[in-house]
Amino acid sequence: MDRAEAVLRDALVWDNVWPLEPWAGNGWVKLPDFASAGWNVLSLTIAGDDHSIGQAFARVAAARKRILADSSLVFVETVDDILAARKAGKLAITLHFEGTRCFERSLDVIEPFFRLGVRHTLLAFNASNSAGGGCAEKEDGGLTIFGRKLIAEMERVGMMLDLSHVGARTSLDALVASTKPVLFTHSNASAVHPHYRNLTDEQIRACARTGGLVGLSGSSDYLGDTGASTEALFRHLDHIAQLVGIDHIGLDLVFDAEAVSNFARSRADEWPQARDPNWPGFRYARLSQLVELVRMMLSRGYSESDVAKFLGGNYLRIARAFWG
Repeated sequence: MDRAEAVLRDALVWDNVWPLEPWAGNGWVKLPDFASAGWNVLSLTIAGDDHSIGQAFARVAAARKRILADSSLVFVETVDDILAARKAGKLAITLHFEGTRCFERSLDVIEPFFRLGVRHTLLAFNASNSAGGGCAEKEDGGLTIFGRKLIAEMERVGMMLDLSHVGARTSLDALVASTKPVLFTHSNASAVHPHYRNLTDEQIRACARTGGLVGLSGSSDYLGDTGASTEALFRHLDHIAQLVGIDHIGLDLVFDAEAVSNFARSRADEWPQARDPNWPGFRYARLSQLVELVRMMLSRGYSESDVAKFLGGNYLRIARAFWG
């Protein structure tokens, strides 16, 4: 076992977005792959802007039942649940939404969903909704009055705000409106590769000022590298870390590339690149690349403590600010 493998073994590894969707090639049978690759915490996308309140509730209820019935998993409600799961060698699971349309403009449902286990939500998903603008829109009107109320209620109950897939103006408005750390769970740096899903340095700095973090995405489109290479991952990681510090970056790597690409092609209004008939589709970093990335970080001057923060320590810090 080399140094990188030892650091990875000893660190808390936390990935805060993984869509639990058959269309994305992501099903319950894949969870053991994460556990065997060293992951300790995984957040499952359960619902979002495609769903009603009723559909979201049914999906959360079904996921809760499945997680609670599986002895290899721990359903997360508090930070202590995460620490207990790691000690027991089990995979800790949290839930989240990709978009707030499933709240149907009702602030009253946010606390019940939180009590059922939804621990963070994206404000919008590429397209605009009642809370604000999506990143794939030509015009971004900014955070709405309802969006401001929604953020305040989320903070009150302990639900984290995620601004990946959100329009730039709306995200900056939301970062100003927030009083707790804010997440971009899967977004990379526009300074390294310009892309409508990536973040400007202004957005990254504003996120860091809240105490939040940017989750490094393994998507080839966002990396600007058709092979989703480890070197490309490192370039984005290093830019963000040099810009705002290692305390403000986290991890998000893996999807089923073919399934997500086909999904994007079926919804080209939300995925502009899919309108190009020559678009090759997404590729994603593999689970096995995580140790390669750790090895690269260590060889290029990052300390073991830095690596541990990136892998999960930063998410743990933020979770404590919300859940205790």
